Formats: sequence, C-alpha cells, structure tokens
Amino acid sequence: MADDRFQLSDMRFVKRIVVGSQNPSPLKSEAEIEQAMGLLNRCLTDLPKGVIVGLEKSFSLLNIGEHQVVLQYTVYHVGFSRKPPWLE
Repeated sequence: MADDRFQLSDMRFVKRIVVGSQNPSPLKSEAEIEQAMGLLNRCLTDLPKGVIVGLEKSFSLLNIGEHQVVLQYTVYHVGFSRKPPWLE
C-alpha cells in the first residue's frame, strides 16, 4: 500500500494566491477575484495537485470621506512537489 500522506519536506514550489483586495487605491473587480479563485481551484485539482500549506486572512476598516469601507482578503499558499508546467 502506497503512503500518499502530505510531507512538507516534499514541497519544492509554493504559489501565493491573493483572493480579495489588499490595497484600497485600485480595488479589485469581481472578475479579478473570480480569476484568482479559478487559479486556486486549478492549483488544487489539476496535476500535479497542490496542497494548501499556509493561509493569511486580513481585513481593515477604511474611512473614505463620509463612507466606511471594509477591505478584506485571503492569501493562500499552495505547495507543490514540483512547479506545474501550466503555471507561469
């Protein structure tokens, strides 16, 4: 029986994927956020399959004039045993 457990020492490449807006000046559009989520899904399903090895979550409240804006994002660190050829 093969041992398919995840080993952190097997990771040779880590891709950082940001879902959401980090910066208030150019807010990301819904299409850009969907594109980032599509890349994350591809990293977790296509071969070679990636594994989430880290996660960052952040949010901040900004006052812009009279308006209050909530800025939030999640950063996924996806590890691979080798760099996927379909990844730039």
